[in-house]
Amino acid sequence: LTFLLMAVEKLLKDEATEEKGERARMASFVGAMAIADLVKTTLGPKGMDKILQSTGRGHNVTVTNDGATILKSLHIDNPAAKVLVDISKVQDDEVGDGTTSVVVLAGELLREAEKLFNAKIHPMTIISGYRMAVECARNALLEKVVDNKLDAEKFKSDLLKIAMTTLSSKILSQDKEHFSKLAVDAVMRLKGSTNLESIQIIKKPGGSLKDSFLDEGFILDKKIGVGQPKKIENAKILVANTAMDTDKVKIYGARVRVDSMSKVAEIETAEKEKMREKVQKIINHGINCFVNRQLIYNFPEELFADAGILAIEHADFDGIERLALVTGGEIASTFDNPESVKLGRCNLIEEIMIGEDKLIHFSGVEMGQACTIVLRGASLHMLDEAERSLHDALCVLSQTVNDSRVLLGGGWPEMVMAKAVDELARKTPGKRSHAIEAFSRALISIPTIIADNAGLDSAELISQLRAEHHKEGSNAGIDVISGSVGDMAELGISEAFKVKQGVLLSATEAAEMILRVDEIITCAPRRREDRM
Repeated sequence: LTFLLMAVEKLLKDEATEEKGERARMASFVGAMAIADLVKTTLGPKGMDKILQSTGRGHNVTVTNDGATILKSLHIDNPAAKVLVDISKVQDDEVGDGTTSVVVLAGELLREAEKLFNAKIHPMTIISGYRMAVECARNALLEKVVDNKLDAEKFKSDLLKIAMTTLSSKILSQDKEHFSKLAVDAVMRLKGSTNLESIQIIKKPGGSLKDSFLDEGFILDKKIGVGQPKKIENAKILVANTAMDTDKVKIYGARVRVDSMSKVAEIETAEKEKMREKVQKIINHGINCFVNRQLIYNFPEELFADAGILAIEHADFDGIERLALVTGGEIASTFDNPESVKLGRCNLIEEIMIGEDKLIHFSGVEMGQACTIVLRGASLHMLDEAERSLHDALCVLSQTVNDSRVLLGGGWPEMVMAKAVDELARKTPGKRSHAIEAFSRALISIPTIIADNAGLDSAELISQLRAEHHKEGSNAGIDVISGSVGDMAELGISEAFKVKQGVLLSATEAAEMILRVDEIITCAPRRREDRM
């Protein structure tokens, strides 16, 4: 027997650890619940923000309310907690909003599961109960969705409500009407595509958040070079990624021996001639605006200015693809055959001022749905957070344009689901009913947390909500502003069905995954070899 025990002990490497059964489960529950508690306070219109400070150079500070951003920035050791971080990331990529809710719901499901587990109910029983409950909850939501796709006016007001609801828990909540209009206008221009590439967000410190505006067309964060036309109509644009910085001798790693200085001058002249040829080739495309991703030296810039061509160098790295996309051109790097290069077009290029910076404005671009949102604000931290909030709103709206089903918000969907799940629990025989009931409790915890974050008496409010929802077709939810139960339809608090469905399904799957774990094996750290 001892021999066998020794054999088992030698199975894992020296410093590898393993936790089995009870202990593994405890570790995963505790980790997941700690993560949920961390982001719990950011939920809802009265949620708080977190300051994240990096330990790297410059000690970057991020102030944010966005669940995915908070979790992305944490370095986590606990494997179960990592699962929750992943689901918030997926929710962020898929729908853009509901990142906090999904983590909180998963955390609550695990909290309930832990109680059941201590009551000696097997994890597989809990999982099958949860599965039944999630199916039931989703059907309950599907029965209640509203779809106004056919009525343009109603649909637009739905979009505005969704944008306002999304923004009310963010930094932009003070000017949410203004920003909701911006977001809805920007998304309506996309005409149903979910590609947010063509909505560009430029952040310029200064002014207040209210000064932010939406501009049709495209703004490039660059100045127009010296001696070049400041305004071009009917622009033909060549977007390029090519080196325009060789008017000096640059022969890497080679040695050139010359007899006299005049020979060096000859080499330089030859270089200049090459450059002149290249510029001539570019001019032959019949363009009047040349945008390059790399630097343009003085000599070629001079040549462009002589030809009356606006040359923009070092166009921002992310922006160049977007610029090509928006103007309908393609990025070129060789210029031998002009007919195969697709040029971009726009009606007018001019210089504009925002704050005290000059920027280049392309209006009347080929791709009509392109627009630029210029954010103004007191500090960069504020602008970063505003951009994240706006991005959430844009994502949700662009998804809603495709899937136009809408629900009321403010804890109303959770109560509807909880009611349906409770009824299912009463009908289900056996131990599974405990798990189904637990699922309903986990759902109710979301409105509870929203109320707690607003400093309201959650126990009192939730019991009032429950009573309200026992009436047929109730629209009751939590009105955080007045601190009571309110009619969500009158208050205009709406959410996208896609967000809610994403939260429900992802959270359940994550909880289920963590529940299945009964052993955690941590590998031994890699040792550094002593090189002597």
